Amino acid sequence: MNLVVLGADIETPVLKQLARHCGAQTIEQIDPAAFRLVGAQRREGVAALCDAAGIDYAFVPAGRRLADFRLFVTDMDSTLIDIECIDEIAGQCGKKAEVAEITEAAMRGEIDFRQSLTRRVALLEGLDAEALDTVYRERLRLNPGARALLTALKALGITTVLVSGGFTYFTERLKAELGFDHAYANTLERIDGKLTGKVTGAVVDAQAKADHLTRIRQQLDLPADQVIAAGDGANDLPMFRAAGFRVAFKAKPVLRAQADCSLNHSGLDAVLKLFA
Repeated sequence: MNLVVLGADIETPVLKQLARHCGAQTIEQIDPAAFRLVGAQRREGVAALCDAAGIDYAFVPAGRRLADFRLFVTDMDSTLIDIECIDEIAGQCGKKAEVAEITEAAMRGEIDFRQSLTRRVALLEGLDAEALDTVYRERLRLNPGARALLTALKALGITTVLVSGGFTYFTERLKAELGFDHAYANTLERIDGKLTGKVTGAVVDAQAKADHLTRIRQQLDLPADQVIAAGDGANDLPMFRAAGFRVAFKAKPVLRAQADCSLNHSGLDAVLKLFA
């Protein structure tokens, strides 16, 4: 097992301390922002040491390469992109704070996602549907490293899936822009150019995310250990349990506790360095 350490400014004393703590045999530099501690053992205290140093880490089996994976499934809001779309939509009608409070509670796992979705979408009733385009053009940005990660995955022929408790208006555009093979999300109902405060069709909740992952994995005849999942909140927990390698991006504690890698200081493309 190797311990990969990630960060813009990793100090040598920190590396040596981690190597001693984990019984690593050697320290190898992957690039200026990543180091591999070869032969490291999983031990309590690694997370605390890395958090104190402001760096990220992951334990990775020796010899594991990105090409060994064949399926990548990621959440959208606050994972692939830097906003919660529904909060920004609500901002177009002066209800961002109210909606954001419900969003945060759901992401922490304090309230049921379906309940939170119903409550939040209801607050959008009567909003001009053009607000969706405003959010996409003016507010939505990819998180650091997202484009580089997707480009590398596609180059290796890895199937990519965008699955979200958010909305198809955004997932379909991101699918086209980034080249995802599949995208799944909720559909906001619109009548006469206005949002009705409801969603149509099957709801994409936490279990639906996991179900999409499992269905595509089975279609590709893959074992779970060839699947990477990325997310940031409680709504991603079932999806994490269905994947072989789990990446938490600036995530809530409930998800970080289940992750193989928590990226709190690095961009999404740091995943590429884990398997270099």
